[in-house]
Amino acid sequence: MTHSFALHIPDADLTPEPLDPEQIVSGSPEVTGKVVWESPDGRQIRGIWQITPGVVTDTEADELFVVVSGSATIEVEDGPTLTVGPGDMAMLRAGDRTTWTVHETLRKAYAINL
Repeated sequence: MTHSFALHIPDADLTPEPLDPEQIVSGSPEVTGKVVWESPDGRQIRGIWQITPGVVTDTEADELFVVVSGSATIEVEDGPTLTVGPGDMAMLRAGDRTTWTVHETLRKAYAINL
């Protein structure tokens, strides 16, 4: 990024990001996304991510996100169960093992620190 910018998240074009089949617990979820900014050292990433309904597992990075549309329940192993929908902000810690149950296609804006 060479300049400041604004982006309308609900209408942003996203690119397919295939899931590892081992992450899919049930359903046929599909993931799309777009990195809108990355630091020169690659340790900070900002973007948009979307997933269709289904159940998937993941191991998280340090991430702050805001849900723009859709809903999901995120079970954090040995931690809380988060219910998120439009307007909700959530924080995930690096190493959190999660199970995402996506009820309706979820789109979020995120900031990840590696």
